[in-house]
Amino acid sequence: MTLLPRIRLKTVIIRRSRTQTIASVSSRLKAFSRCIGLGLLTLFLITWVFPTQAQYPPIPLTELTQTQFLSREQGIGNKQQGDLNSVQENDNALTQLEQGKALYSAGRFWQAITVWQQTMQAYQDRGDRIHYALSLSYLSLAYQELGQWQEAEQAITQSLNLVANLLKPTRNHQRLLAQLLNTQASLHYAQGQMEAALETWKQAEQAYQEAGDQTGVFGSQINQAQVLQALGLYRRSQITLERVKTQLQTQPDSLLKAAGLRSLGVALQVVGNLEESQQVLQQSLAITQGFDAIADQSATLFSLGNTARAQQDFEDAIAYYQQAASTATTPLTQVEAQLNQLSLLIETQNWTDAQTLVPQIQAELSNLPLNRAAVYAQVNFAESLMKMGSHVETLHATSGSQSVGAGLTDNVTQETANLTKPALPREQGIVSQSPPNFTGAKAQLQTIAQLLARAIQQARQLNDKRSESYALGQLGHLYMQTQQWLEAQRLTEEALSLAQGIQATEITYRWQWQLSQILQYQGNLTGAIAANRDAVYTLQSLRSDLMAINPDVQFSFRETVEPIYRNLVELLLSNQPTPEQLQQGRETIESLRLAELENFFREACWQVQRQTIDQIDPQASVIYPIILPNHFAVIVSLPGKPLRYFQTELAQTQIDSTIEQLLQALNPAWSNKERLRLSQQLYDWLIRPIETELRENEIKTLVFVLDGALRNLPMAALYDGQQYLIENYNIALSLGLQLIEPRSLYPKQLKTLTAGLSEARDGFPALPAVELEVQSIAAQIPSTILLNQQFTPQTLQEQIEANPFPVVHLATHGQFSSKAENTFLLTWNGRIKVKDLDQLLQVRQRQDTNPIELLVLSACQTATGDKRAALGLAGLAVRSGARSTLATLWSVNDESTAQLMVEFYRQLTQSQVSKAQALRQAQLTLLRQSNYQHPFYWAPFVLVGNWL
Repeated sequence: MTLLPRIRLKTVIIRRSRTQTIASVSSRLKAFSRCIGLGLLTLFLITWVFPTQAQYPPIPLTELTQTQFLSREQGIGNKQQGDLNSVQENDNALTQLEQGKALYSAGRFWQAITVWQQTMQAYQDRGDRIHYALSLSYLSLAYQELGQWQEAEQAITQSLNLVANLLKPTRNHQRLLAQLLNTQASLHYAQGQMEAALETWKQAEQAYQEAGDQTGVFGSQINQAQVLQALGLYRRSQITLERVKTQLQTQPDSLLKAAGLRSLGVALQVVGNLEESQQVLQQSLAITQGFDAIADQSATLFSLGNTARAQQDFEDAIAYYQQAASTATTPLTQVEAQLNQLSLLIETQNWTDAQTLVPQIQAELSNLPLNRAAVYAQVNFAESLMKMGSHVETLHATSGSQSVGAGLTDNVTQETANLTKPALPREQGIVSQSPPNFTGAKAQLQTIAQLLARAIQQARQLNDKRSESYALGQLGHLYMQTQQWLEAQRLTEEALSLAQGIQATEITYRWQWQLSQILQYQGNLTGAIAANRDAVYTLQSLRSDLMAINPDVQFSFRETVEPIYRNLVELLLSNQPTPEQLQQGRETIESLRLAELENFFREACWQVQRQTIDQIDPQASVIYPIILPNHFAVIVSLPGKPLRYFQTELAQTQIDSTIEQLLQALNPAWSNKERLRLSQQLYDWLIRPIETELRENEIKTLVFVLDGALRNLPMAALYDGQQYLIENYNIALSLGLQLIEPRSLYPKQLKTLTAGLSEARDGFPALPAVELEVQSIAAQIPSTILLNQQFTPQTLQEQIEANPFPVVHLATHGQFSSKAENTFLLTWNGRIKVKDLDQLLQVRQRQDTNPIELLVLSACQTATGDKRAALGLAGLAVRSGARSTLATLWSVNDESTAQLMVEFYRQLTQSQVSKAQALRQAQLTLLRQSNYQHPFYWAPFVLVGNWL
């Protein structure tokens, strides 16, 4: 059995005021629930369902199942009265309780509240505190769904108070307590109170343990893992999930085990363990096939599709979605699988198959019951049609639709009527981030408007502000497509008001961003900046949840979040920005870098402290290049000076093309003339306008906070026409001044743990000069060496735990990628993935001693063809916990690397030499040698973090 709603969403799911949705599975629940207790209530991780494609972070929430201990035969209630009327009244109340659960499971939360309020009153009148408390718990869940947090809090608090003095040390009472605690934890989680949620789920786990309910224990542990992930405690989360997996494997095969494995698979997918997620889900599928449980097979196939999609295995994902749809036992689950399939076909621009699927989905939508999931399905479908744009052939109006605005309030009726009459899109000015323009397809617009209008109507019938907000916001987006700005603004503001009213910040940021775009195209720059800034602030307030989203598929960071930051920077920097606007622009760029790292790890675990450049280094300048759609912008921070700003009018395509050509030209096989021309072009854009100011302020170090494709480019190789940049300045890279903890490395501190591989391992070639490199370093400074067989994760960790090494030098193959799972370092017996690096290198931090001052990574490279691969280097630098990281952007000559490293350490032994200065001198040593003077040999060495 499954409780996983399965609409995939393209929008980001980062949230503080979260609610959960339970799919309509009442028929399956009725058949299966008699054999389970309240333990199952936490097992299934309920998924957010949004009216756009592809989100799948699991959310822990109580499942409303019928439970044995509620029966009169077990002695709970007013059976002792012996009165036939009382028994009949109790039967009626129990029936109403079940009716409310059916309504809740169907997504009709307001009706469920009405029924449960009546049930609660009946139990209160008879003095049946147990069922009264249970009704209150259910009410709290329904209030959470509708964003009525105060009512939800009051209901669960009253419920817990009722049972506080009644509980007896029996298993049934412990199960009841566990359910109530589960509901309370869900409320904490929805409101972003993660520490409280964690503690409450621990209490629920204990209650399930005392009740002898192992299923409930599993569910509570999975829920705790999700909270630990939200708190940035990745390691503890992983350990918890591994423990659940081990315990589940010991259980005999059953549908309950299959459901637990499915929930675990979803959780593993969310935290980025995609291969393990696939394995667990395949095991779940095999069990369901053995029991011939079709509905459960469909749910697991759907989850497998999500994992395959996260792995960018789109062909398998499509196949899984098709199987999930074909085995679905309800129209809703079939449509949800088809909607996911459609969104993926659109993402991969498979227009032919997408067009074939559209009429199938249209035919099914009219068969859906009235509930939240049906509303979301219609909005989801409408958004997919908007994305298809001109690629969609003429569509027929949705089956069964009446007039577009039927049953809606007057303003929506008139607006949708206006849209679906002659209001076709105009030829110019369509928002750049929007889908392709419709080309005279009036029927397409009419279909989309009808879908959204009906969704609004149904949401209002359900009194569901959340789904109403989504439908109204999407209708506003449709008006953006047709450039009907006033109508778009009014609908967007109404959607925003609804989202703010229920504290649904994960929706709020979206409509703030949409409102900013609308105001921008109306020429209201002040209003656009304010709305855009609000959207950024909302995202920052949700940063503790960023980790829960897969970066490239689920979260779609570059499509849904990054543009919000970039657009604010562009607005702030337009029309001769003021010093205050420049400061805001710089802070926005730094916030984007931080959000990008959190998205990379799916964690929010950095406590940042802002510092001015004067406090860090009075002879350093921080340079923030920003690649915007129509110009190359640069903000420069000079000690004791106002921020400096200049820009070059260039199309982003031209900037990216120049960077890509220069990266290729850094190969020694290319023409030196062409390389120098391209290098000088970048220099002119980035450095030339401030050359004089850098000299006048006696700047010695340039610190770059790089943007976009620039992060794969070595700044040392920029050329002014006569000299390389490294010949005049020390150079360092930073993630922003927020993450810097300034501290110098003194010669007397130098003591190195040096580990390396000189032999070929795991498909990587031998590095014969590594042995010479590590021996040469040891000849200059005290060193402990781990070479080849001695270099394992275990020995590395043991040495770091035993000795306070300020420098850790790893001469081995490694790879930096925009995906955390593809960023690793090679050891003798395996790979150290970036997410595991903190476990090895931050031991001393956990023991309240000094962290590593310098981590040196020799012979690493960026992932081939990955334009954002340098993000992996930044992530590794942060994950290591080291104050500074020295690494290479590509694999370079083995012998030249050894020479550079030896000279780098020799420089560090000199007094008053910073890390950046030591690296510069080592690079210049190679530059001055005829056989290594090409930038290929010395330019890729970069210092990330603290440069002092």
